[in-house]
Amino acid sequence: MTQQQQHIIDLDADPFLPKGWKGVEEHRKGGQFEFDPTQVALYLSERQKGGKVIGGHDLREELKDRPVFNANLLDWYLVHPEHIPEEWKGKAICFWGTIYRNAHGRLVIRCLIWNGDRWDWSYRWFDEVFRGSGPAAVPASA
Repeated sequence: MTQQQQHIIDLDADPFLPKGWKGVEEHRKGGQFEFDPTQVALYLSERQKGGKVIGGHDLREELKDRPVFNANLLDWYLVHPEHIPEEWKGKAICFWGTIYRNAHGRLVIRCLIWNGDRWDWSYRWFDEVFRGSGPAAVPASA
């Protein structure tokens, strides 16, 4: 009988800061997360469903009291892409637990994306609108 490898992700660690970015505005710590794919869910605001859109600042306000995963999980997924669900392709999975200031001082969040041949990360400005293709990564129990 083979034992499945256990993955512990340190959601308390300082997040990766992309080169040239000014810093981390907010980083919600999440403890030591024992990875279980059934414990990661995607959340859409009612204002993102059915073709509707919500502004980034409004979505941040809506998510402020809701558990969300931070960018440490995004970076773990990039190292372990075999654990990324196939149905996430075509979406920008947003990790609202870490909010950055980019090189221009604008508030941004990092997102996990499929770039056509591999998983990568991108970012979204708060000044943009968020559609149904930009769900937040949240604990399934939330």
